[in-house]
Amino acid sequence: MGTDRTISAVVVGDVMLDSWLRCSAKRLAQEAPVPVMSLEATDEAPGGAANTAANLVALGARVRLIGAVGDDACGDKLVQSLRLLGVETCLVTVPGRRTAHKRRLVSGGQLTARYDEEDLDVLPERAERELLGRLREAVPGADVVVACDYGGGVFTAAVRRALAGLPLLVVDAHAIAPWGECAPAAVLPNYAEVVRLLGDPDEPADRLAYLTARSDRLMELTRAGIVVTTLDGEGTLLHRAGRPPYRTYARPAPQHMATGAGDTYTAAFALWLAGGASPEEAAEAGQAAAGVVVRRPGTAVCTRYELQRALRRHDGTVQTAERLAQLLDEHRRRGERVVFTNGCFDVLHRGHVTYLEQAGRLGDVLVVAVNSDASVARLKGPGRPLNPCEDRMSVLAALNDVDYVTEFDEDTPERLLRMIRPELYVKGGDYTPEMLPEAPLVRALGGEVRVLGYLPDRSTTAIIGRMRLLP
Repeated sequence: MGTDRTISAVVVGDVMLDSWLRCSAKRLAQEAPVPVMSLEATDEAPGGAANTAANLVALGARVRLIGAVGDDACGDKLVQSLRLLGVETCLVTVPGRRTAHKRRLVSGGQLTARYDEEDLDVLPERAERELLGRLREAVPGADVVVACDYGGGVFTAAVRRALAGLPLLVVDAHAIAPWGECAPAAVLPNYAEVVRLLGDPDEPADRLAYLTARSDRLMELTRAGIVVTTLDGEGTLLHRAGRPPYRTYARPAPQHMATGAGDTYTAAFALWLAGGASPEEAAEAGQAAAGVVVRRPGTAVCTRYELQRALRRHDGTVQTAERLAQLLDEHRRRGERVVFTNGCFDVLHRGHVTYLEQAGRLGDVLVVAVNSDASVARLKGPGRPLNPCEDRMSVLAALNDVDYVTEFDEDTPERLLRMIRPELYVKGGDYTPEMLPEAPLVRALGGEVRVLGYLPDRSTTAIIGRMRLLP
């Protein structure tokens, strides 16, 4: 973020309590062929708008939460948990209304059932007036207002009108069309919501191409300054006027592990915008924060420290090829020279480290492309690799001279070279440039080819051979 001061945020929307019932299933019921679940533990956490507020606090913001709960035990439990997390609650209690409560049954790490208790009717007039009064008190002076509209009845027409014209309004809504009258700074619909808004009856096969072609139309319909379409395991696509869409990339996770990840994304995205970051930087922060919580069971939050660490890892080491090409464009705009090398790096040894140190001194940015496990097996034969690709990349990423690490599945890195277009392509070993099949392509792309020093008897093959001779 562009500032170290504490950001003041107001979150308004549909709050709920998430309960995760962890069970074991040891037999089938007599009355029906269904498992008998034995409850072992229950984990509870704020959900919906309350989860967005909890994430904002964990990320370092000062937060006031406005919404509605019922006069029931579930509402009391939700308020208590929010206060323990440091959220200032400004919730309206509605007599006779049920606080939204979502229960999930999990057995053996698998989600087996979910059941909800909630009232989705719009707020009664008296509760609406009270909520509007709390908005009038909380919104002035806030750096950002986040609206979480999940169809739970909080956002009447009057409540939406009260949020119109705010300098930084970020909207996460199941139905985004009604929010056009507010002209929000940003809206964060998921893909299904965008398809409904665009009115297309059939879902296209290529979601990214579909969204890219309709970027201008999407901006027109939402009347928002920024539209971020979430694509689950495919990341997000950010749209804003006059620029091509910007994509972030996600590491896929099981669908039941993604509960609440959208709330975390919204919190980090809104906070980074409020702190002066560009929309693209905010999108990367949101993606990194969501990536933290999808690795955890239940409804989780991402702390500021965890996000900073995730961003450093996200921007500094292992990258997808597509994201790497984007990052290198930024380096080139700063006049920096890109050096590229590739290999299996199955057993990292002194020869590797020596030539990577030399390569790093030849330019400003060193990119190391690593053969995938399937690629190594084709090139080296049965029994290889000894170490999986994820481990090989992690070890390389820990070297001071390596700026980026990426994976490729082909036998040669030609596809990557066309994407990255390095100024210098280097290899270490007993080659000559003429022996490298990639050399003509690199030169055709305007790059230089160079072979670096070779340390005799410092090869992975030699090391494995000596190991196999051991008794």
